Amino acid sequence: MKEVLEAVSRPFIQRGVMLALRDRGVLVYDGDLTGRPISNTSTTYPGAAFGWMSDAVCLGYQVALVSLHSPTYGRLWLKVSQHPGDTASSSQAEALVRAAEARTGARPWRRVDLLSERIAQHRVALQEAEARQIGAQARLGRAQQRLAQVEDERQMWAQEVARLEAMCRLRNRPERPHSRLAQARRKLAVRERRLARRRRDLERAQRWLERCQQKVADLEAELEELEQRLARFIEDNRTNPWPIRAIFRLDGGFASGHNVTLLIEMGYEVYSKARNGQVVQAWRRQVTPSTAWTRVGKNAEMVAWSQGKIANCPYPLDIALERFHTGEEERYGVLLHYGPQPVTMDLQGWFTFYNGRQTIEAGVKEGKNVFQMHHLKVRSLAGLVIQEEFAAFAANFVRWAAAWLYQACPDAPAPFDRPQASVKQMICVAANTSAWVIWQPQGCLLRFTGLSAFAGVELEIRDPLAFQLALPLFKSCVFSPI
Repeated sequence: MKEVLEAVSRPFIQRGVMLALRDRGVLVYDGDLTGRPISNTSTTYPGAAFGWMSDAVCLGYQVALVSLHSPTYGRLWLKVSQHPGDTASSSQAEALVRAAEARTGARPWRRVDLLSERIAQHRVALQEAEARQIGAQARLGRAQQRLAQVEDERQMWAQEVARLEAMCRLRNRPERPHSRLAQARRKLAVRERRLARRRRDLERAQRWLERCQQKVADLEAELEELEQRLARFIEDNRTNPWPIRAIFRLDGGFASGHNVTLLIEMGYEVYSKARNGQVVQAWRRQVTPSTAWTRVGKNAEMVAWSQGKIANCPYPLDIALERFHTGEEERYGVLLHYGPQPVTMDLQGWFTFYNGRQTIEAGVKEGKNVFQMHHLKVRSLAGLVIQEEFAAFAANFVRWAAAWLYQACPDAPAPFDRPQASVKQMICVAANTSAWVIWQPQGCLLRFTGLSAFAGVELEIRDPLAFQLALPLFKSCVFSPI
């Protein structure tokens, strides 16, 4: 089923890709994760788990979505994949990117230069960590020697105290404050206190060595992962004769430092938000009373810095602090950007472009309200996948049909006079109203009745009822049955 839907969708998606590259020179992707809550007491939904969805902890599923912004069709769903409800956004970033590339057949040039430089820095860090590990091993050896020495001294003085005590008992002499026995007891007490300190020193040395060993193991694993990534990226570039420019807009849940780094090295321009409030607080501390804010919306202002850094991302980012005036309160957020665009010089454009990702949030709402995805109607894994796939395909199909109808009926009245008609209006109104379908020699006439919402509207579709599909993008022309 999925293969058939992908085969039907492929020429339309490739057409949208080619037109986007022709008109704008860039592909714009949006990624998101949305919840599919069910009853918290349900036990019949396979794979459901508790997670954060609909602003609460609910039982259900998470659905990862990625869309392409097409100048012809508007929003096109490229991939929807269902996961248990406890799935986090940060774990799905790479999967969304890979899915988008697989559906469009296009990808940017991998930044092997950046990755190679990072690997070189990683090797230096590994050498330093190994040197610290050697030092930690030497420290542990010294601690063990000192402990053994003190244990020997303690044992010697313990034996001396026992010998002197036996001598005093044999001669029936009392113990005096400055006698040899008293002096031996004091020296034994010193060795016992020193022994406790040496044991603590040994424990600290062991813990430090374990941390150094763990650090070396982590760096070795990371280095191996980076080298494998570099090999994949080199192969990706070798098999990518026509690299494209591409932008990924992501919600803050995806924007961990590791994910931002990965997308940068995959060649994408990244627009996102900070993942947690600590980043917001850190950049708020950079603001002074003399900081100049730029108004970017009715109640929104921004101030930006270039060459900023976030945790776990080695690359400099453009960072903007947002301030929203909501009544008596002020809310703050942080936008992140990586790419050649000088966004810090055009804060209004940056704010507007990033918030353009609301199109995917509108798509999520459209899926729940128009295509009834707010209620899961099946309780099998295959059925749940089918429901998700058909809902996404239906949303795309309506857009393809609306664009085709606009081309077939260029003189059609509203609301059929634009290529990107409202899907909700087409599904909930146009598809559920009365009309006459009249076949004529020159084509087909669709005439809405006087009782419909479009009374008096006529759509004349002339023969032939055909649509020219786009040729395969960057591929040989292979005509095979679907």
